[in-house]
Amino acid sequence: MSEASGERRLFILLACPAIVLTGFGAILPIVWIIRQSFFDKAGELTIANYGRLLTSDLTWSAFGTTLSLSVMTLAICTILGIPLSLALASVSRKTAGRLMILLLLPLWTSILVRTYGWVVLLRRDGLINSFFVATGLSDQPVPLVYNFTGALIGMVHYMLPLFVLPVYAAMRDIDGNIVRAAASLGASFWKCVRTVILPLSTGGVISGATVVFVYTLGFFITPAVLGGGKVNPISIRIERTLSTFQDWGEASALGLLLLILVMLIGAMLVSVRRLLRLGVRNA
Repeated sequence: MSEASGERRLFILLACPAIVLTGFGAILPIVWIIRQSFFDKAGELTIANYGRLLTSDLTWSAFGTTLSLSVMTLAICTILGIPLSLALASVSRKTAGRLMILLLLPLWTSILVRTYGWVVLLRRDGLINSFFVATGLSDQPVPLVYNFTGALIGMVHYMLPLFVLPVYAAMRDIDGNIVRAAASLGASFWKCVRTVILPLSTGGVISGATVVFVYTLGFFITPAVLGGGKVNPISIRIERTLSTFQDWGEASALGLLLLILVMLIGAMLVSVRRLLRLGVRNA
C-alpha cells in the first residue's frame, strides 16, 4: 500500500465520526420528513398534502413573504456591507481587527436576546421613537415593530456581519499595487472601486449573498417576535400547522417544499459564481 493511499485511508477514518454525526443529525431527519409528508393525520399514504398546499393561497402568500424578506435583507446587507467591507480593507490590519470585533459582537449574544432588544428599541415608547418625537422628526411614534419593517430590521442586524466577513476577506486579498496602478493612470476613487475592487471581490460578494439569502429563507425567531404575528413566512406557517392542527404530514410537506426552494436557490447562486469566475478567467 502506497504512502498516499495510507494517508487517504487515515483521513477517511478521522472523518468517520463527523460523517456519522451528520447522518444522524441531518440526513435521517430529512428522510423522515420526506416519508412523513406522504401520510395524512390518520396515518394513510396519500399525496393530498401537496395538493392542498400547492392550491392554497396561504402557502403562496407564505412563500412570497419568505422571498420578500430574504431579497430585501440581501439588498440592504449589500448596500451597507460593501462600503463597510471596503472601509475595513482600507485601514491597517490592527485597526480592522478592532473594528471587526465590534462588528461581530452581536453574534456573541443569543438571537432571542437580540430580538427582544430590538423590541425595546423599536416599540412606540422605545428609544428610537422617543428620539424621533423629541427631535421633531416625527409628530407621533412610527410603527417600527410588530410588522414587516421590524422583522426586516432584525434580520439585517443578524445577517450583516455574515455578509461582511467573506466580502472583507476578498477585498483584503486584492493586491494594493493593482489599485495604485489604476489610480496612477488617472482613475478616480469611485472608478477604482467600480472597475478594479468590485470585480476582483466578486467571489466574496457572491459567497456573502449566498449565506444571507439561503440562511434567511428559514428564519423563524426574528419574524415571529418582531413581526408580531403579522409577518408569516413559511417557517412560521410550519410551526402553526404543527401547534394548531397537529398535522405532521402537511407540516413535513411544507418543510420539504422549503428545502427544495433552498436547494434550487443555492444551486442557482453557485452557478452564477462559477460563471463569473469563468468570465474573469477568460478576460
